[in-house]
Order: sequence, then C-alpha cells, then structure tokens
Amino acid sequence: MNEVLSGEKISKEDFACMLGDESMKTIYLIGGTMGVGKTTVCQQLKLKLDNCVFLDGDWCWDAHPFMVTEETKRMVMGNICFMLNQFINCSAYDNVVFCWVMHEQEIIDTILANIHKTDCEVKVISLICDEESLRKRLEKDIALGLRTLDIINRSVERIPCYNKLQSIKIDTSNKDIDVIVDEIIGL
Repeated sequence: MNEVLSGEKISKEDFACMLGDESMKTIYLIGGTMGVGKTTVCQQLKLKLDNCVFLDGDWCWDAHPFMVTEETKRMVMGNICFMLNQFINCSAYDNVVFCWVMHEQEIIDTILANIHKTDCEVKVISLICDEESLRKRLEKDIALGLRTLDIINRSVERIPCYNKLQSIKIDTSNKDIDVIVDEIIGL
C-alpha cells in the first residue's frame, strides 16, 4: 500500500491484490476408475460453478486403434497440460475442471509439475465407490452399448489404487450426482 501513498504508479492487478480483491482460480483434478461417475459429476460441476470450463482427459487421447506406448503416453500428457494451461491462462474462466482415470500418483504429479499453478488453488480429488455400485453402473453402460464387457474387471482391479493417492476421497456409492457435486464445491 506504500506505493499508492507515495504516488508511484501500480498496475490494476497489483492494486486489486493489495485490496485483497485478487481472485484465485480453482483447478479441480478429479480422478477415479472407469464407471465411477467422473464425467457425469464434472459436467454437473461445470454447470454449478461460475465461469467454469471442463476438460475430460479421454478427449486428449481418443484414437482408433487405441495404443498405449511411451510415445502416446508422452503425447497425451502434453495434450492435457497444454489444454489445462490454456484454460488456466484465459481470464474468462475462474474454475477449471479436469477428469481422467489418474490411478497412479505419478500421473497426478506430472500434471501438477506441468501446469501453471500461480494464483490457483488446486484440489486433487479421487472419486471412489464400492465394487457392487461400480459393477451395476458398468453393467448399465454395457447394456446401453456405451462400454464393452471387458471394462468391468479392468475397472474393479483399479479400485484399490485410489486409496494410495495423495487426494481427497469422495465416495460416490449410492449418492445422487447433486450431492457429490455439492460435496466437491464445499471442499
């Protein structure tokens, strides 16, 4: 505040910061096994948060045939971090919501190391649920033709991975989407 009193010119951003009016962006990194409800929750979260943009990590790696190699893993991480940084750097958005499977701490750490976090609050969240709830959700998706049968075992096998992560755990078992979204907003 001394700069203002001395007559020295300061930027509007610095002045707002001195007054405590600087707005921080909030970045939500939301992980969970396939079928836990990440995309549904994030779409609803986008609608409930002001000035919000949503990126699903699957959109950064939608290919046929789907190939997992060291090269494609580097590519998708580059795609994700580039897109997140574009949203973070855009003044139109106050909230950036990202979801992806993120079943290993290394994935989260790589994203955190490569995004612009200055003036941002980052919330790392893992959506979890019990096996019975997960199986029911996936079976419903399979019946609708949205997923293939092999997804059930692959997804169930990943459930324990999320308990090992440095993240806030939110159990989605038997909860309405709005309840989950409100729980995330309340963090």
